Amino acid sequence: MIVLILDQWTKAWVVTNLGPPDIGIGPRISLIGEYLILYYIKNNGAAFSLFANSIVLVLLIVVAIGVIAYLYLRMLNTGSLGYKLIFGLIIGGAVSNLIDRAHHSGYVVDFISFRIPQINFYFAIFNLADAAISVGVLLLFVTLLFGGLRRSGETPPKTRPTQESTLTPPSSTSSQVLQSSKEHDAQT
Repeated sequence: MIVLILDQWTKAWVVTNLGPPDIGIGPRISLIGEYLILYYIKNNGAAFSLFANSIVLVLLIVVAIGVIAYLYLRMLNTGSLGYKLIFGLIIGGAVSNLIDRAHHSGYVVDFISFRIPQINFYFAIFNLADAAISVGVLLLFVTLLFGGLRRSGETPPKTRPTQESTLTPPSSTSSQVLQSSKEHDAQT
């Protein structure tokens, strides 16, 4: 929900303050020199403008949201907080971009431009929802790759008992343990 609200708020701010991109090059706000710039564009496609102006894109987005939502609902009561946050990033970003497409007749407002002009590197212009989806998918991949997140309070599985724990009888009193320890020290 937080991702959706932040993304929709920033997109509304960009549309209001950075003007319509239809008139050519609109205003740009430099955040970090030439490297991070706010610049308003209309994106009719998916990431990197794939499937621009296509009903296939909308169908793929709806199916993807459905699959992720299904997985999220399956683990809602049993999954760890980490998984819930990861799925929240992905679902929040996807739903926000879907709302944007419905609100703006098929396009999404993109406005974050990252680039390194010295080496001719210009990353695709994106928005907060795209960033949330990308970070969520990356975290999900890393989490699944490295064995998942433990539920809160869960301890790792116990291994075989050590030799020390098998040598001490459970009914020993502290004076008996102390006595057997002294005997052991005397023998060595």
